Amino acid sequence: MPAMTSAPATARAVEPESYREPGRCAVSGGIERNGGQILVESLIGAGTEFIFGVPGDTGVVFYDALRECTGRIRHVLANDERCAVFMADVFARSSNRVGVAEVSSGGGATFAVGGLGEALAASVPLVLIASDIQTRSRGTGAITETDVVALFAGVTKRQEIVLSTAAIPQAVTMAFAAATSGRPGPVVLILPEDVLEGHVDVTTKTIPSHLPSERLPASDKSVALAAATLAAAKRPAIVAGSGVHWSAAWKELAALSEKLAAPVATTIHGKGAISERHPLSLGIVGSNGARPYANDYLADADAVLFIGTRANSTDTNGFTSPPRNGPAVIQIDIEAERAGRNFPGSLPLVGDARTILDQLRHAVPQAAEDVSRARIAELAERRTVWRSAQPPRSANGQLDPYEIISAISRIAADDAIVVGEPGTPTPYLSSYWEIPQAGRRVILPRGHGPMGYALPGAVGAAMAHPGKPIIAFTTDGSLLMACGALEQVKRLKLPITYIHFNNASLGWIKTLQHLYFERRFFGVDFERFDAAAIARGFGLEASRPANVNEIVAAVKGGMESMTPLFLDVWVPAEHELLPPVAPWVAAVQGDVKRPIY
Repeated sequence: MPAMTSAPATARAVEPESYREPGRCAVSGGIERNGGQILVESLIGAGTEFIFGVPGDTGVVFYDALRECTGRIRHVLANDERCAVFMADVFARSSNRVGVAEVSSGGGATFAVGGLGEALAASVPLVLIASDIQTRSRGTGAITETDVVALFAGVTKRQEIVLSTAAIPQAVTMAFAAATSGRPGPVVLILPEDVLEGHVDVTTKTIPSHLPSERLPASDKSVALAAATLAAAKRPAIVAGSGVHWSAAWKELAALSEKLAAPVATTIHGKGAISERHPLSLGIVGSNGARPYANDYLADADAVLFIGTRANSTDTNGFTSPPRNGPAVIQIDIEAERAGRNFPGSLPLVGDARTILDQLRHAVPQAAEDVSRARIAELAERRTVWRSAQPPRSANGQLDPYEIISAISRIAADDAIVVGEPGTPTPYLSSYWEIPQAGRRVILPRGHGPMGYALPGAVGAAMAHPGKPIIAFTTDGSLLMACGALEQVKRLKLPITYIHFNNASLGWIKTLQHLYFERRFFGVDFERFDAAAIARGFGLEASRPANVNEIVAAVKGGMESMTPLFLDVWVPAEHELLPPVAPWVAAVQGDVKRPIY
């Protein structure tokens, strides 16, 4: 979407002293305020409780205004701008609210790009406040001068340069509306320093946002056709993505599944769309972390309903579960051009997931009782066979991520919030962390797969759920990128337990070299380091447990005391103890084709 601009600002050097008096935050009119104050008021009006960021030269006026409003909006100081965006991202995913982050010009803006890319690919509603150099400094080669619109164009839904102090309230309203309308995603507001310094008397009536912004139904004709297709199917299946979470469609999904007796698989981002203890749950489907029986069932289905998912290669195990040329495919999506993109000839149902699921529930007939019993029994048998087939694994004196995650999941609360890195933790959490209650409780960054996500991301989860223990699974490669987040955890006294998988390598890439490049390892190994000492240096309680029992005892203690905890767990490299990644398992069995992404 093209960048938006507004008229130039008028700046004034001195702000009214009366605004600095305690309790004068969020004045809505009748007094001149500077742009920073108007921006803070507008964010509060939009429902913002937290803003994650790092101050810079161009944003000092905004930070001064934040200081005056600490009772209404809380600033969370991040260790860098990418981590600030990750915090806002997980805040949004775990709360179904808009995450808000702030960066300054130049290096601050460029650091945010990686986080925004993940948010755009994963459909996460964020608003990024980016302060910028003075309007009159553009084109002069000023320090930190950047073409910010071009910088953010590929990683945000919308970019607006606000060139009028009076236009700030409307710009904020439009940014939140854009972030939550259609397919959610990140939006950036770019505010030159002189706009933040300018003074006007303007009413700040920002409209609070909500997700989804509107609940659009599908056409009656499309719903009738989809219902007939599903009713006629001998082996119907449902694949749920993150759109179910953003639409809060958990009950509607379960109700449709039960009426059709249709098993439900989820993508990684859709994990928890249905309770994974529901008798019709298949768990994760696809190439990363799927249980084999889920892929097998989807491969044999004769009608598949996708809901709020990209339905890409990872979600479908290389377009084999389901195959492109096999079953009838129906796709519910809020975005018309995405519905059916990867499965040509499929039936698109464009609109809100919850609304359309309810439409379908009313349109489909009740499955026969004997059919429902047979499908539930089939899935129960497949689960039993899968669990009993888990082979003993040798970790060569180190600890097995499978055993660790399985053990911690058994002692965690049903509503525990879990954040994981995109590498080693993802397939294990996808397959072995069972979610007993529907809802987004396991958060994994599989839009772009950025390393260093879980360390700061857990901070965002803790802000969204105060007083609730948070469990984060990280890795040594990620710790080297984002260990500064541990400072915030200690400073803010957040009840986060970090499980750190330490294998002295970039394990995912090393496994690719092992399986597909004849073990020609290059650029993937580093020295094993004392991660617990790093965590202790930031003031966290930290240790290196020797076995799973010690891990369980430590995690229990951390959750009971509600204090930060860091456990440095030495595990084998991934290629020595393969996680449940379907193409890798196939490669060991002789199929050495590299997976399609």
